[in-house]
Amino acid sequence: MAKARRKRKNYTSQERTTIMAAAAKDGLTAAQVQKKFGVTPVTYYSWRKKTGVTRRRGGGGGITTVRVAARGGDLNAQLRTEVASRVRQILPEIVRTEVNNYLNSVFPGGNRKRGARV
Repeated sequence: MAKARRKRKNYTSQERTTIMAAAAKDGLTAAQVQKKFGVTPVTYYSWRKKTGVTRRRGGGGGITTVRVAARGGDLNAQLRTEVASRVRQILPEIVRTEVNNYLNSVFPGGNRKRGARV
């Protein structure tokens, strides 16, 4: 006798967003998402791929990196995150340059060469 097929569940975009947010917040695995929300691992991974959500492999309490593709209201959050990240990268060099410029203006004939790092 053939196995009876389960009826496919169609999730609304709001349901998908809620499930994905809860999974990311709690650091759930695909198996845990299936147990908690009834979403199959294949479906969960498909949603992650479509929304651009990635997580660093290795788990074990390590840092989780979440990157969400720009969709609807996520654009501002993503843009803010990207700008903050870039500022964190370039800020130390800007501070060094400004401090050196100040020191060179205060102590013009000192032992410091122009452009030397603090």
